[in-house]
Amino acid sequence: MQNNRIRIIGLDPGLRRLGWGILDVEGARLNWVAHGVILPDEKAELSVRLLYLFEELGKVILQYRPQEAAIEETFVNMNPASTLKLGHARAAAMLAPAQAGLSVAEYAALDVKKSVVGAGRADKDQILFMIKRLLPRAATAENGLTADMADALAVAVTHAHKRKHRMLERTPKSGERFSGAGARPLKKGAAA
Repeated sequence: MQNNRIRIIGLDPGLRRLGWGILDVEGARLNWVAHGVILPDEKAELSVRLLYLFEELGKVILQYRPQEAAIEETFVNMNPASTLKLGHARAAAMLAPAQAGLSVAEYAALDVKKSVVGAGRADKDQILFMIKRLLPRAATAENGLTADMADALAVAVTHAHKRKHRMLERTPKSGERFSGAGARPLKKGAAA
């Protein structure tokens, strides 16, 4: 992989289906690499399902070697038990890239929808449509493109856009330098 190319894995966590999608980002160009869904046995105990999600996602990460990960934040619904279970699945999904040494960015569903569709209240069909437009090779992939996979690719696209903006914000202006990782620029001659 070239130095100016970054590989991102996007994750759409779920206890029944964990969607994943991988992009290569080079400048403003987004290139689809792969996508899929991890399907644990719905009849298995919760701990077994979570372990399956973690292990299978670890295999995906090992195969495609992304450099950064992004995940959708947990949607809080009316059923606290469902929200808690989704939180468990999200934790399993976050641990796999963390174990591989990747940073894991988190994005609210509203931000993902705005980034990809332009509207924060977009539905799954609109996201699927836009991902097919943005990443035409994903639409013609051998394993098809489901809503879970499209959502994961949308998270990766959002991360690519936000990452670019963060990098632009961190670029020092003439006469400035950074004092350290994540720090604001210092004026030339200022003590670090």
